[in-house]
Amino acid sequence: MNLLIKNVRIENAPQLTDIRIKDGKFAQLEGGLEAQAGEQIVDGGGRLVLPPYIESHVHLDSALTSGQPRYNESGTLFEGIEVWSERKKSLTYADAHERALAAIRQQASFGVQYVRTHVDVTDPELTALRALIDLREEIADTITLQIVAFPQEGIESFPNGRQLMRRAAQMGVNCIGAIPHFEFTREYSVSSLNYAVELAQEFDLLMDVHCDEIDDEASRGLETLATRALEAGIGERVTASHTTAMHSYNNAYFIRLLRLLKLSGLNFVSNPLVNTHLQGRMDTYPKRRGVTRVKELTDAGINVSFGQDDIEDPWNPMGTGNLRDVVFNGLYTTQMMSRSEILNSYKFITHNAARTLHLSDYGIQVGNSANFIMLDAPDWFHALSFGAPVLGSWRAGKQIYSATPSQREVKF
Repeated sequence: MNLLIKNVRIENAPQLTDIRIKDGKFAQLEGGLEAQAGEQIVDGGGRLVLPPYIESHVHLDSALTSGQPRYNESGTLFEGIEVWSERKKSLTYADAHERALAAIRQQASFGVQYVRTHVDVTDPELTALRALIDLREEIADTITLQIVAFPQEGIESFPNGRQLMRRAAQMGVNCIGAIPHFEFTREYSVSSLNYAVELAQEFDLLMDVHCDEIDDEASRGLETLATRALEAGIGERVTASHTTAMHSYNNAYFIRLLRLLKLSGLNFVSNPLVNTHLQGRMDTYPKRRGVTRVKELTDAGINVSFGQDDIEDPWNPMGTGNLRDVVFNGLYTTQMMSRSEILNSYKFITHNAARTLHLSDYGIQVGNSANFIMLDAPDWFHALSFGAPVLGSWRAGKQIYSATPSQREVKF
């Protein structure tokens, strides 16, 4: 199907543009295009068009399990891990597959077309991993799913942790993970990162590490990960997720660390909603926000993207998969509220996230696959501020989600 999208604003552009799509690719991007025979015409009415949203950090294997078998009453990361460990005992293939698909459908309704999910592999049967690998293939035409082998209870600190990670790599995951701050000792932390880097290189995989997701300023897994990435020359393929301990680092240490981070080329993912919920739980007052230094990293030219992290599970009792909520909260939490920062913040869940996922063929430009979304707003500021819905999502020129503009009327 060939398609002509009329009168839209691409990525906050002041001028209206038309988009011609042929054979699933962007063919022309310019104003005043005339319809050709056989084209389907869509009038955008001056609305905003963006590349599709990218969820760069979520846990689909645990999605929609909040309250099973109990709620996380303390709101801490560590009780969440305990609750999930209990729920994991009743995990089945069908259960994991059904919940993950339901969560992905929710995400798709909010304009998401790319998802990186962490899947717990501290399960001798690797039940959830098998379900998510199959699901990845089933939905490949509409949603790109990347899978991270995530050792929730550690690599060195969990029985046969190394063997389970290797099995996951052999089964065909996209990324190798680690959780250095949860390992029993500092020595185990370093050893786990060394092993993860070696495994990723052996299987030619990306890396995404839950790194220093803790309020402890002595948690220093990030410097190890960055050094290993620098030495191996793989920084652009490596992501440090969370890094909430950075919020507690003293400035003298952070400034020294920043040099290494820039040299390494690491990507970062912040999860503002869940990080502010889980972190600072041991504080009275002053009480830390518990979010990594997004503004400082961004200003230093380091790539940062945002993620939802959890959707109704032991770590987050709420969450819908709507990345607009994540950006909205993240801007306030990180105090990135200048006009330009607000207008450009969509990049945290589009272009920046594309770098995190190491994507090619992404973005609205001639020759790329025609993947894009349309929002009921003239620009990102209004879309973000007023919660404008996604009216349409197209994948290779085929519409995979549609909605109608909301009608509101004040009676005075």
